[in-house]
Amino acid sequence: MEQLTLATLKQEAGNFINNLGSISIPQLYGITDDKAVGTYVEQKFKDHLSTKYSYVASGANSGIDFPELAVDLKVTAMRQPQSSCPFKDASQKVYGLGYHLLICTYEKIDNQELQQAVLNFQDVIFVDQELTGDYLTTKGLINILANNGNQDDIVAFLEERNLPVDEIGRYNLAERIISQPPGQGYITISNALQWRLQYSRIIQQAETAQVTGIEQLIIK
Repeated sequence: MEQLTLATLKQEAGNFINNLGSISIPQLYGITDDKAVGTYVEQKFKDHLSTKYSYVASGANSGIDFPELAVDLKVTAMRQPQSSCPFKDASQKVYGLGYHLLICTYEKIDNQELQQAVLNFQDVIFVDQELTGDYLTTKGLINILANNGNQDDIVAFLEERNLPVDEIGRYNLAERIISQPPGQGYITISNALQWRLQYSRIIQQAETAQVTGIEQLIIK
């Protein structure tokens, strides 16, 4: 069986979602839980892949869907494109999550007469891991560094941004930021017991196709 690669994963995601959006799904009729819809789509996609490719499935240790490829699959309703992910440490807001994202957004339409649902997919977007930092945090840090800001300036900024890290951690992170400047991130990451990821800006960037590393995988 062929080994799954990043290129084939992206190709299969676009093709699978296009096909799934063209069929009626009675199992999802009347379902209002977005998580249940997302779980259904994710499982169907993995079942599809397993008939054609060899790959390592997600496990408790990895926390992401395709650990060998460093990709996590996120399926979210278009009306509020967001999801959660495990919190590792505060530096994820600065340097990214540490893995790529494959984001699918949908609008669910119920047909009462047939008692079936249709998923009208709006996006299938691949986001390179280098772009998964928090937009405002990385933008602010880039500006500070461009204006010859020092460690104290960065520590003050991190405190203003309420990064979940103690004082020693802020100074250590600031030192790393000076020696290893971050790139621009494009996700809005909110603090919580888990990170809350919001994708509106990613969707906007995918529409303009101006940022390398953000790819729209379906034709709209």
